Amino acid sequence: MTGAAGPLASGRAARSSRPRAGLVAIDLGASSARLLAGGLESGLLVAHEVARVSNAPVLLPDGLHWDILGLYSGMLAGLASYARERGAVPSSIGIDGWAVDYGLLDGGGRLLGLPYHYRDRRTAGRVEQAAASLGPDVLYGTTGIQVMSINTVFQLLAERETSGYQVAARLLMIPDLVAYLLTGESRLERTNASTTQLVDIRTGDLSGELIAGLGLRADLFAPVVEPGEHVGTMLPDIAASVGLPGRPEVVAVASHDTASAVLAVPARSASFAYVVSGTWSLVGLELDTPVLGEASRAANFSNEGGIDGTVRFLKNVMGHWMLQECERSWARAGRPRRLTDLLVAARSREAFASVVDTADARFVEPGDLPARVRDACRDRGELVPADDVALVRCILDSMALAVSSALDEAARLADRDVGTVHVVGGGAANDLLLELIAAAAGREVVAGPLEASAIGNLLVQLRAAGLVRGRDEMRDLVERSFGTRRVAPDGPLVRSAQRAARRLGVGSGVRGGS
Repeated sequence: MTGAAGPLASGRAARSSRPRAGLVAIDLGASSARLLAGGLESGLLVAHEVARVSNAPVLLPDGLHWDILGLYSGMLAGLASYARERGAVPSSIGIDGWAVDYGLLDGGGRLLGLPYHYRDRRTAGRVEQAAASLGPDVLYGTTGIQVMSINTVFQLLAERETSGYQVAARLLMIPDLVAYLLTGESRLERTNASTTQLVDIRTGDLSGELIAGLGLRADLFAPVVEPGEHVGTMLPDIAASVGLPGRPEVVAVASHDTASAVLAVPARSASFAYVVSGTWSLVGLELDTPVLGEASRAANFSNEGGIDGTVRFLKNVMGHWMLQECERSWARAGRPRRLTDLLVAARSREAFASVVDTADARFVEPGDLPARVRDACRDRGELVPADDVALVRCILDSMALAVSSALDEAARLADRDVGTVHVVGGGAANDLLLELIAAAAGREVVAGPLEASAIGNLLVQLRAAGLVRGRDEMRDLVERSFGTRRVAPDGPLVRSAQRAARRLGVGSGVRGGS
């Protein structure tokens, strides 16, 4: 694990062990957590992976949780590796991670149990409960956030019935919680706060009206901090425990991993669209103002806080979760399959032979995803995948159609002509998925960088240190430092995607292929 060269260590991206401004990015993903060391060398951003630990939910008697202490321990081990490797204190540490989930602390700063996983069933019925308390349109009209049962607001409606909620003194989002464990300072970073569905999208502040209307506690929330601001200095005992010869500062970054990933999109034009492809696919546009109203609410689009007051106008669509859960299902059944092998084999299968709606509610919870996908095909009159390879191909084709549909909706709702589609995150390494997205969307796809969230994390730290300035300079730095590749839509594949989109009943922005 330690000292291993990760995905960033290719090409121009890993030529130095001691770049200018030694920075550490902690990137907490829903599937794994990574610690990367980075900085500037000869005008380029360089970075390499120091540590990676897997992240999987833990089922306890009271529900599904995150092993936050295991992740934290893994990141401390990564800092210890950094200390051995560098023999120096990093200039700063930034932390980004997934949204909506949180931990509760008591008055003494002790963690009140493992944080719940957003897929836990405790939020069942809470969307309807909120609508009954506030009216069906108030939440969206105030926050501009896509209504999903996983959102923090609905988790809190379930949480307020627990004894832990009654004695809690502070709520911290997951990246803020890790920052607290390192520094003892509690803050609420703005981009991630927006995902709680309790922040007024127009002001950027927590909505006292919503909090009061839902009977929640306003005193739980920490002071808001902006990306680039100082959070605190690492506690002496923590620094000593990992062998650091000093106490580094923790800097707030765009702590929602999607906000960091969008910052790392190497776009040259404002007309770009992005797909942050991981466990989820976050599909959208970067805007200066939110898109509100009935049309965007009905389409279930979010207006999340971005860097420099921008708005991430996006939709959550299914990402690699379905594939990952299929892999887990096969392992539980005693016949483990390697997803990488299945992805290679899926290329030879007929394109768009069978497709499903990835927004189908039966795909949300853990379980026997292979059986559920086959059931969905039967229900829709689609060809039922005969084997595991066909099943993987069905999921990939369906993911691409979902991305294309969301791109079309985003462009229409924002009244923007979308040109290039940038795919960043882990999905940028899935060549077949890139080809399918290009075909379904009828647009050129630019893939990379892979570790976009960590790179965006490092970019904010560089700006806090005065080494880069605005978004254009940051994105230019990304383009110069990390390799990307372009994928044009293929004509026959475009036509197959069009036919499948019509069967599925979704719109298509396909404009022809090459």
